[in-house]
Amino acid sequence: MINFKIVKPEGIVYSDEEVEKVTIPTKSGYITVLPHHVPLITIIAPGELTVFKKNHEVKIAISGGVAEIDRDSSVHVLADSAERAEEIDLERAEAGRRRAEELLQQQENVADVDFARIQASLEKELNRLRIGKKYRP
Repeated sequence: MINFKIVKPEGIVYSDEEVEKVTIPTKSGYITVLPHHVPLITIIAPGELTVFKKNHEVKIAISGGVAEIDRDSSVHVLADSAERAEEIDLERAEAGRRRAEELLQQQENVADVDFARIQASLEKELNRLRIGKKYRP
């Protein structure tokens, strides 16, 4: 079994010591971590992180961060932001998407650094919307 923990600056998003496997979106594509995986540190890309347990899966929208996989079958994810699919506020995500798109349309008044920040915000909100809608009961 894998000892898995995902944390963001505000606190722990998910923690479990009996996970069968974890699928993580990385800059190089999705990876699936099984017990006794080779040690690895990887950059997380915005996407859908999946925690597999015996009888269910936990879906988490993640916008970036770093994952560390240790030889003792522990996986620690330090996320920029992460939210369980069932906890995503779709109205708030839609409002964030609209705000980011409006700011991007004002490109001539936006510095390069701000443009990158706004683009990242838009990508985060689109990811939240996609995952929230996909797994809503």
